[in-house]
Amino acid sequence: QLQLVESGGGLVQAGGSLRLSCAASGIMFSIKSMGWYRQAPGKQRDFVARITSDGDANYGDSVKGRFTISRDNAKNTVYLEMNSLKSEDTAVYYCNADVLLISRSTKNYWGQGTQVTVSS
Repeated sequence: QLQLVESGGGLVQAGGSLRLSCAASGIMFSIKSMGWYRQAPGKQRDFVARITSDGDANYGDSVKGRFTISRDNAKNTVYLEMNSLKSEDTAVYYCNADVLLISRSTKNYWGQGTQVTVSS
């Protein structure tokens, strides 16, 4: 059973920074892409950033220039460096991964989420 475990959330003042991590563990062949989504109370889950195994990244419009996604393929871990945080960045942040299994089928996984709260 594959698991995604996020860490690094917390409370930060507006203008501050946080770094989220998400580590994948379990039996897999490889991870094709990993990303971050977020969901604020009463709102839908929105795309934040995604990165392929080759390092190609893309971002949601609201975080471009402030957030940076990166990954360590050897550790099956993806990171999200968040700078210049705003109160509207407050949300539960979820890690997501497209995983190529030993069976060569692809499956999508979600982490349990980590809370990020930005105080103004």
